[in-house]
Amino acid sequence: MGPRESSGLKPTLSMDDFSHETKKADVDHESVVGDIEDSKVAAEIERHINQPHAAIYAEAIARYPNDDAIDQGDEARLKRKLDKRILPLLGICYFFYYVDKTTLSYAAIFGIKDDLNLAKTEYSWLSSVFYFGWLFWAIPSNLIMQRCRPGWYLSFNIFMWGALLMAQAAAKNFASLAALRILSGAFEAIADPAFMLITSMYYTRAEQPSRIAAWYAWNGIGVAGGGLIGYGIGNIKGALQSWRYEFLVVGAVCSAWAIVLAILLPNSPITFWGFSHDEKLLMIARMRKNQTGIEQRRINWSQIKEAYMDYKTWLFVLLGFVGNVPNGGISNFSTLVIRGLGFNTLHTALLGVPQGVIVVIWIGLGALANRYMPKNSRTLICALFMLPTIAGALGFLLAPTKAYVGRLICFYLTGSYQASFVLSLSLVTSNTGGQSKKMIVSGMIWFGACVGNIVSPFFYKTEQAPKYPLGIGSLLVANFIELALFFVFRYSFIWENKKKEKRRAELRESGVVEGDESLNATAFTDMTDKENPNFEYVY
Repeated sequence: MGPRESSGLKPTLSMDDFSHETKKADVDHESVVGDIEDSKVAAEIERHINQPHAAIYAEAIARYPNDDAIDQGDEARLKRKLDKRILPLLGICYFFYYVDKTTLSYAAIFGIKDDLNLAKTEYSWLSSVFYFGWLFWAIPSNLIMQRCRPGWYLSFNIFMWGALLMAQAAAKNFASLAALRILSGAFEAIADPAFMLITSMYYTRAEQPSRIAAWYAWNGIGVAGGGLIGYGIGNIKGALQSWRYEFLVVGAVCSAWAIVLAILLPNSPITFWGFSHDEKLLMIARMRKNQTGIEQRRINWSQIKEAYMDYKTWLFVLLGFVGNVPNGGISNFSTLVIRGLGFNTLHTALLGVPQGVIVVIWIGLGALANRYMPKNSRTLICALFMLPTIAGALGFLLAPTKAYVGRLICFYLTGSYQASFVLSLSLVTSNTGGQSKKMIVSGMIWFGACVGNIVSPFFYKTEQAPKYPLGIGSLLVANFIELALFFVFRYSFIWENKKKEKRRAELRESGVVEGDESLNATAFTDMTDKENPNFEYVY
């Protein structure tokens, strides 16, 4: 017989080999058992989930049954990746959003009033009719977005902004321009609610204020960019009037950006390309603490009824109104106010640049203050940033007419309210549960904003230039109301949380389970903030 190896028999195992194989078998057995247990847990959890793609949500909770199971290093890397993929897209979009809205303001200093023979109040009406379209379409557009893929729906609307802006370059009279601006307002109605929805889908409630600030700060960059664009267009010597080139250039770039956005902006954590399956599970699991759900395409009419019956919704409407009485005037009349201080047309356009930079600084300071202040300081920070706006408005009203530099500085100070309004948007995203209710409430704050933007231009009377005492006075009154409103929100949320704690105590006494299992059971059920016993309001 030949060598043992050639006999066809397997080599015998030593005791060490046998021990190693036994341990490996035990590990494999434990792994299989663990997978089976995870599958059972996931199947049980899935029964409590009311979201599209329920299986992957259940898998995420099964893998990460509580927040302690999430590795902080992995979460930090995921957040950085989300920031790189989402915030620049929303920020650039918001830049175009603001520039689009202020093109009329720059058209005013480049001769649109004379070229279209606009009567005394027709320019103010052009500022306001934009928001009639927005007002009419805001809520329907939000409900359509819930039924659609939000990234694609937003991209379609942005494409239409640009197309309609280019069409405005061909306007021959007030009627045609007004009709186009009404349509533009309807398509722009979805922008802010869409940005807020996308932010709430990927960031925790603690992270939302700084992320909203990150994309909203491009509002200030839009102010500054609008000044630079306005200056460049003011030097164009072509066959068309300068203001027509502004509509054409800004509109074309806006529509081109919409195509990029449709490719890059995510529609859901499940379909977000460029992220591994494990990253998507972590993306979902860390949203458990929000208790607001992530996505739900079925419209829930009982949630819509609750939204309209909730007193907090109407407080948000009032906040949107008083927060945008100043915005409507400043957006459409800032160039006329600055030019009224004695500056020529091109210098007026350039002086819009520091105005925008200062807005970015205000918003950044607000985000930093929220990050380092104790928990539940948002409403106090909002109130704090109203004070420079009030001081600036008072200074602009009371300073001597010839104190041009001092009054310009006071006018720049009025931009601090932007920081307050940005943080207040996080009160909506953080304190509203249930997808359909969220759509209505986020739409309603901008409904109030529409009304504020509609009425505010009429406070800026042509015969009151350059001081515009009625316009600046309206800004001042709105600021005082907004300041008081932040304290109303604060004590309302504190009162609501006390009621929640009382309800949880009753559930504990009745033997209802609490802790991680309770949080997992309600995290993705599409319950409203009022229905969910585990929901806590932040303020």
